[in-house]
Amino acid sequence: MRRNLDTFAQMLRESRFAFDHPRAGLEIELNLVDERGEPAMRNAEVLAAIAQPDWATELGQFNVEINIAPQRLDGDGARVLEESVRARLNHAEERARSEGGHLVLIGILPTLRQEDTHEGTLSANPRYKLLNEQIFAARGEDLHLLIEGVERLDTYADSITPEAACTSVQLHLQISPEAFAAHWNAAQAIAGPQVAVAANSPYLFGRQLHSETRITLFEQATDTRPTELKSQGVRPRVWFGERWITSVFDLFEENVRYFPALLPICSDEDPREELQAGRIPSLDELTLHNGTIYRWNRPVYAVVEGTPHLRVENRVLPAGPSVLDIAANAAFYYGLMRMLPNAGRPVWSQMSFAAAEENLASAARHGLDARLYWPGLGDVPAAELILRRLLPMAAEGLAQWGVDGPVADRLLGVIEGRCLLERTGATWQVEAVEAYGGDRREGLRRMTLEYIERMHSNEPVHSWTL
Repeated sequence: MRRNLDTFAQMLRESRFAFDHPRAGLEIELNLVDERGEPAMRNAEVLAAIAQPDWATELGQFNVEINIAPQRLDGDGARVLEESVRARLNHAEERARSEGGHLVLIGILPTLRQEDTHEGTLSANPRYKLLNEQIFAARGEDLHLLIEGVERLDTYADSITPEAACTSVQLHLQISPEAFAAHWNAAQAIAGPQVAVAANSPYLFGRQLHSETRITLFEQATDTRPTELKSQGVRPRVWFGERWITSVFDLFEENVRYFPALLPICSDEDPREELQAGRIPSLDELTLHNGTIYRWNRPVYAVVEGTPHLRVENRVLPAGPSVLDIAANAAFYYGLMRMLPNAGRPVWSQMSFAAAEENLASAARHGLDARLYWPGLGDVPAAELILRRLLPMAAEGLAQWGVDGPVADRLLGVIEGRCLLERTGATWQVEAVEAYGGDRREGLRRMTLEYIERMHSNEPVHSWTL
């Protein structure tokens, strides 16, 4: 990894990265359920039925993932992206039904029980088994999940499978090395508002916890540190970070300095020899290691058709509720990422890194009820911050991307609607379960089935009635 890091530094100095214009792409993780809305451990069968290369396994047997190749957003690109995702999901849903499964876009599957998350429900990919073994070897003790929210969850697990409960949307933005630090810093600064307006994970193992429980669950479920190392200040592998950066190199250097390798797998490539020979090294060990450090905004190095590039991978958003909601969340992010990195006085020069981290924690816990800090406004309700300051900025950013006006208005109108009505996927789920009344387990199951029906309508969640 150190040899990789030295080679990466040389590549950054010599500007060996191609970049012509920003590109946006995304990954969407989904859950599988049966006809009753209960988890279906059938991802191998469903993927075989879908039989498309852009679909893949995820950690749990009740998860699958779709990867959307990066593309331009200008013109009606955002609309084309949304329609492409819908078409692929509709095809996949049809094929999943042939295997007794249904796809669900949601942050945490409400009907998931703790007994569904054990080593036996890990996907068959050997990498997941090795990752599980390595994390628990590093911990030396069972995983303690303790989440204090509306209700309380206090339990233990003997595998990393509870992490599979977390299903997210990951937004990718390809940018130049010179612009990377500004874009990463900007993404960190807006993580809190993103989560507040997109929260969609209020239930875990039958308990109502945080608006976006997925954030703290993921932090705890992938923690390699035993209690004594936590008390000594050892960094967690699910990490917001600890400072604003000046270069993408800062992040990869931190990875090597602070985190031992979990998957000690080496390739035959010598990166220095590759570079000296005029070829582009894949930096296999560095990228593999980077994939086991779960920053909420992660740097990505990749080589495509012999050309290296860099991306910011934004990982804070939950899946769902509808494809339109996902497209709206993406438009909000990409619009802000056009404006904030290029501001004359960057937002990260006006707020502490700790304030950005606190914003994320507050947003995850309270959703649109959170109070968030923003320079020039102080501590304000999340909905007010988004409506007054961030939505106009995102609209201007999409215009600068060259996104068609009606396309941008439709997508950002979804964000506006959530803020005005104070309704997210999380609030709808809670209101629906309360409306059913009676047995919590049955209420969660009925709500999940209704959620799936509304998800397929592609109506935005703020318009969902009870």
